[in-house]
Amino acid sequence: MAQPKFLLQPLTVAILAASNTTVLWANTDVQSEQPAPVVLAPIVVTAVQPNDANGLIIHADPKQPIQPVPATDGADYLQSIMGFNAIKNGGTNGDVTFRGMFGSRIKMLVDGSENLGACPNRMDAPTSYIQPESFDKITVIKGPQTVQYATPGSAATVIFERQPENLSKDQPYRGQASVLIGTYGRLDHNVEAAIGDETKYARLNVNRSVADDYKDGDDQSIHSNWERWNADLALGWKPTEDSWLELRAGKGDGEAAYAGRTMDGSQFKRESLGLHAEQKNITEVIKKIEAQVDYSYNDHVMDNYSLRTPPMTTMKMHGMEMTVPNKMSMRVDRRTLNTRLAVTTDWDKFSVVSGVDTQQNKHGGDMIMYAMPSMNSPYAEDLKFQSYGAFSEWTYAFDPDQKLVAGARVDQVKIDNLENGKDRKDTLPSGFIRIEKNLPEHGLKTYAGLGYVERTPDFWELYSTSTDRGVGTTDMMGVTTYRMLDNLDNLKTERTAQLDLGFQAEHGAWNAWASAYAGLIKDFILMEYTPSKRQPLARNVDATIAGAEAGVGYQFTDRLQADVSTMYAWGENTSDDRALPQIAPLEGRLNLRYVDEKYSLGLLWRAVAKQSRVSLNEGNVVGYDMNESKAFNTLAVNGTYKLTDAVDVSVGIDNVLDKAYTEHLNKAGASMFGYAATEQFNNIGRNYWMRMSMKF
Repeated sequence: MAQPKFLLQPLTVAILAASNTTVLWANTDVQSEQPAPVVLAPIVVTAVQPNDANGLIIHADPKQPIQPVPATDGADYLQSIMGFNAIKNGGTNGDVTFRGMFGSRIKMLVDGSENLGACPNRMDAPTSYIQPESFDKITVIKGPQTVQYATPGSAATVIFERQPENLSKDQPYRGQASVLIGTYGRLDHNVEAAIGDETKYARLNVNRSVADDYKDGDDQSIHSNWERWNADLALGWKPTEDSWLELRAGKGDGEAAYAGRTMDGSQFKRESLGLHAEQKNITEVIKKIEAQVDYSYNDHVMDNYSLRTPPMTTMKMHGMEMTVPNKMSMRVDRRTLNTRLAVTTDWDKFSVVSGVDTQQNKHGGDMIMYAMPSMNSPYAEDLKFQSYGAFSEWTYAFDPDQKLVAGARVDQVKIDNLENGKDRKDTLPSGFIRIEKNLPEHGLKTYAGLGYVERTPDFWELYSTSTDRGVGTTDMMGVTTYRMLDNLDNLKTERTAQLDLGFQAEHGAWNAWASAYAGLIKDFILMEYTPSKRQPLARNVDATIAGAEAGVGYQFTDRLQADVSTMYAWGENTSDDRALPQIAPLEGRLNLRYVDEKYSLGLLWRAVAKQSRVSLNEGNVVGYDMNESKAFNTLAVNGTYKLTDAVDVSVGIDNVLDKAYTEHLNKAGASMFGYAATEQFNNIGRNYWMRMSMKF
C-alpha cells in the first residue's frame, strides 16, 4: 500500500529524520514518593523505567504515545517496559513474555479481574482484548511479590486500570481523543468522554484500529492486516466522598491475519459486565472495603479462508476426482466469572489488606471441515475451572524510610474434564517477604524480597498438549488435532521460589536503577515439539532462572537528557543440563530526549544480541526454539509539538534504516506463504506515523 501523502514530502521526511526519541522518567511516576518534574512539552514514551517501590513496581501512562508505533494491544505496550518481550504472530496480537516466562506465569488483570481468551493455541491471548489507551494506568509488579490476586503470577503481575471520575458542577465533563495515521494503512481512533458531577458520572471509551499488510526491510509483504474495535461504558455513583459504586459493560470484535499460523483470527468477540464498589474510612481501623464481580465472554473464530486463500485438495465425488478448497474453521469460547472482596486495615505502623476471591470459567469449541463434513466436531464444552482463594498482605513501617512487606495466600483449584467426567484438585500456597530501605541523604532506595508460588497447569498446558497422545484427527493438509484425553494428572504443580532485589539512586545529574532476580523452579512445565507434527507434548523438569534489568541516565541540561538501559534473562533446564527455551537475548536501549516549551525531539537506538542459548524444538504453547537468532539493531526517531495546552501532535519513524530483521521469539512463517519449516517472518520495515491528541 502507498504511504500517506504527507509522509512523501521531502521536507517532512527531512524534518522527521532530524528528530530524536524520548524516554519517560518521572512523568509516569503516578504514585512515586518523589514529585514528578515539570514537563515543558508532550513526549513520546520509548522505555518505561521503574518508578515506585524502589524499582520493584512500575507505573506507566498508556495515554502517552509510545515508540515503536503506538500500541494496538496490551502486548504492544508492555514491550516498552524493560523485561518484556513478545512472540509475534503478524502485525498485532503478540503474546508477551517477561524475563523469559510465559502464559499464566504472568498474571494479566483488567481492573483487578482476569479475561483469559479462548483459543487453545493463544491466537487470542489475554492482551489481545486490551486497548491500552482506554486505560488510565498500567502497573507491573515484578516477581512473586504480591498475593492480592488469584493464583499469583510467578514472573509478574500486570494490572490495566481505569480510575473513578472526579467531576464537579464547575467542570461537569472531560475527555480525550486521538487519531493516528501511519504507513501501510494504519488508522486508529480513540475517544474517551465523561460527564457528571460530584455524585454521579458516565464514561464512554470507544476505539477502532485498522491496518493493511506491512512490508519488511526487504520490501516483502507480510500477511499481517487487522481490524478491531472496542466500546466500554461505565456508570458511577459517589453518594459520599468515601463511597463509590460503578457499573461497567463492554463489547468488542475484530479480525487479524497471522503470518505465523495456518489459520487467521476472523472473530474476536468480547462481552463484559462488572460491578465494583468501595467504601473508605469506615472506622479508625477499617480504612477501606472493596468488592467486585466481573463477567466476561470471549467468542473467537479462526479459519483459513476469511483473510487468506484456502489451500486446495483433491476429492473423489460420484466416482470423479474434483479439486475443491479445503476450508476449515474452529470456534472456541470461554465464559469467566471473577469475584473479589478485600478489606484494608491500619493500626499505627501496621497496615493489612486481606480478602477472598473466586474464579469460575468454562471453555468449549467446535471444528468445521467444509470439504469433509463427516470429520466435523460439533460444539461441546471440554474444560471447567474453579478456584477459591484467601489472602492477607501486611506492611509494617519501622520508620518513614524502612518497611517490611509480607503476604500469604492459599488457593483451592478444581479442574473438570467435561469430555470424560474426570477432575483434578490442587491446593496452592504462596507467600513472600520483602524489606524496603530508603537512604534519602544518599538519594538511594533499595529492596530485597523472597517469594514462593505454586501454579497448577493452566488451560493451554492441559488442552493443547498430552503426554498420552491417544488417537488424533488428521485433516486433508496432514495436520493432526488431538483432544485432551486423560492429561489432567500427567503434569505436576509448578513451584517457584525466587529472590528479587534492586535499587534506585540519584546523585546530581546522574540516576541509576537495577532490578535483579534468581529463582529455582521445581517441576517447570516444558513443552516439546516433535519435528514431524509440531504438536507439543508437555512434561515437568527442574529449572534455574536468573537475570536483571538495569539503566543509567544523565541530565546534560534542563532540556537534554539521555539514558541507557539493558535487560537479560537466563534459564537452565537442570534436569537435562541445557538451556530453557524461548528466552529473549540480551538487549540494550539508548534514549536521547530534548524537551523545550513547545516541542520535544528524541532518538531511540535498540540493540539486540544474538541468542545462542537455545533448546531446539522446545518452548511453550505458542512458539519453540527452531535455531539460534542473529543480532540486530534498529533506530527510531520522533518529535512532538504542543499546538495548544490541549492539543499536541507527535510524529515518528520506526526502523529508520529499513533493516530486515526478526526477533528471536518470532514464530515461523506459515508454509502457504512460502516459508520453510524453520524460517521466521521479518518484522516491519521503515514505518512512518503521526498522532494528534486533544484533551477537553
